[in-house]
Amino acid sequence: MASFLKAIRGAGGVTNSIRMIFKMNEIRLGKVVGEDSFGNTYYENNEYFFGRNRWVDYKRKDVDASQIPPEWHRWIHYITDDPPTKCPPVERKFHQSHVENLSGSDQEYVPYSTVVKKVHSWRPPQN
Repeated sequence: MASFLKAIRGAGGVTNSIRMIFKMNEIRLGKVVGEDSFGNTYYENNEYFFGRNRWVDYKRKDVDASQIPPEWHRWIHYITDDPPTKCPPVERKFHQSHVENLSGSDQEYVPYSTVVKKVHSWRPPQN
């Protein structure tokens, strides 16, 4: 019972605990590592198993993995041990700002053909 109350307190109270259960199906306790430019919060707790000890709390309700910027992607997928708050990536002139995947939305990229069609649909003769 004491660990249950500790988990509720650590999650920020009953309301935040219920919100966490609905979002992640569990109550997780961890140290806040940082926040990205989109408002997503990143956590780490090394008492959990490897592969489950880093997680993100998305700010928006429509969760998509492409909402994680590249510098945080490196950390959350164990490519690097240092989060971007400790060791920011080197800025290059060819880097672009991160945009989430827009597939399935009204802003998705749809390519168009610039080649003349080789096969035309059949049209019945007009009498």
